Amino acid sequence: MADPRIRQIKIKTGVVKRLIKEKVMYVKETKQQEEKIERLKAEAFNEEADSEAKYVIKKQETEEDLAEAEEYKEARTVLDSVKLEG
Repeated sequence: MADPRIRQIKIKTGVVKRLIKEKVMYVKETKQQEEKIERLKAEAFNEEADSEAKYVIKKQETEEDLAEAEEYKEARTVLDSVKLEG
């Protein structure tokens, strides 16, 4: 049988790799959303802007604020509580 310490190291290494991959994807998704919002703002605030585009922008910004206020705090708490074992 393999040494249980090696098995635990492999498991923990896999967890770290997965978390890094998720973080990279979240950062990428955040950049895409920011670019989308900037595009919508540019389109919405020209002279031919319609009220629907402005509504979408306001709604998106409001949802982001709410998500950041609730989910961000919760995620930050969880991340802060996780510590790597030495």
